[in-house]
Amino acid sequence: MKSNLFNILKKELRELFRDKKSLAMMLVIPIFIPLLVIGMSALFESQTNKDIGEYNKIGFCYELTNEEQELAKQINIEIITGNEEELKQKYENGEINLYVTKEDNKYILNTGTSDNDTFAINLVESYFNSYKQYLQTNYLINNNIEPNDVFNIITVEKNILEEDNYFASYIKNYAFLFIIMAITVSATYPATDTTAGEKERGTLETLLTFPIRSKDIIVGKFLGVSISSIITGLISLALAVISIIISKNMFSIYEGIDVMYSPIAILFMTIVIIAYSFFISGLCIAIASTSKTFKEAQSALTPLTFISFFPGMIAFMVGIQTTPILSIIPFLNFTLIFTDINNGIFDILNISLMVISTVIYISIVLYYIIKQYKSEKILF
Repeated sequence: MKSNLFNILKKELRELFRDKKSLAMMLVIPIFIPLLVIGMSALFESQTNKDIGEYNKIGFCYELTNEEQELAKQINIEIITGNEEELKQKYENGEINLYVTKEDNKYILNTGTSDNDTFAINLVESYFNSYKQYLQTNYLINNNIEPNDVFNIITVEKNILEEDNYFASYIKNYAFLFIIMAITVSATYPATDTTAGEKERGTLETLLTFPIRSKDIIVGKFLGVSISSIITGLISLALAVISIIISKNMFSIYEGIDVMYSPIAILFMTIVIIAYSFFISGLCIAIASTSKTFKEAQSALTPLTFISFFPGMIAFMVGIQTTPILSIIPFLNFTLIFTDINNGIFDILNISLMVISTVIYISIVLYYIIKQYKSEKILF
């Protein structure tokens, strides 16, 4: 029995590594992960280190005092004056990034929602905070009140407890989502070829005539697809870690941050990748087994790529926290567990629930497929 299972597995792996498309899915797709990590790092770098000359042209539709002009000069604001209609026209033409109107002591910032507009808003808000403090200081001095006694009545200090930052966390999590997608894509082709493909070629009918138990056939095919997925996942993880280290040396947004994963984090990430590889491989085989042709199976499996990606993406964007209940929900649990690992949280209960629930799901799926293969309906 073990010999039959081993022979089926050996057959599947031999076909897998001989098939150029399967190898491309398994080995080429992970190459996109460094491009994702380095590309996102470059994007964040360009946003955080934007040249102030791209957003410092500010219109004022009122006359600035000498003090206001000096404050604007100190924070590199290029002052453009004019009436409201003139400034509005200049803004629409892209000549200024923002214009300020005034109603008594109320200042209104007129702008849009582009990246440069956002930077301009932050710049002008900084200017008005400085101007406000200048007016407050003068008011206190004129009323014989020491400004420091008011402004420094309390002090606030930052104590950064984590070495990670928003950019590194964001990029690491999205890199893992891409790893999940790469594993899914890697599993779909061999799962399709070994089920619907063999059915279409007529080799499945021949295989079922051999004195081999359906269980050995299915488990052998399942392990073959799973090994392909695991290889893709581990290569993707290695490339993600390497590209993050390279990005740290290339971009200033990682300055002073330890982006390297600890050995325990690598271990738990590997467990998540292996668990997901087994889960998605079983699911792909189950779906592809119900298809009559290779093309039909590919169409049936296409939505799976999006299903594997979007729950995790939404959870990451919304900031959903891992709970024991969420740890057993397929697709969502893998991303949540990884996000915890990325944040240095190693909750053994949640990880164990994820592994146990995955084993249960795989057992149910394999039982369903084996039951199918015991009937001739699988061929028709």
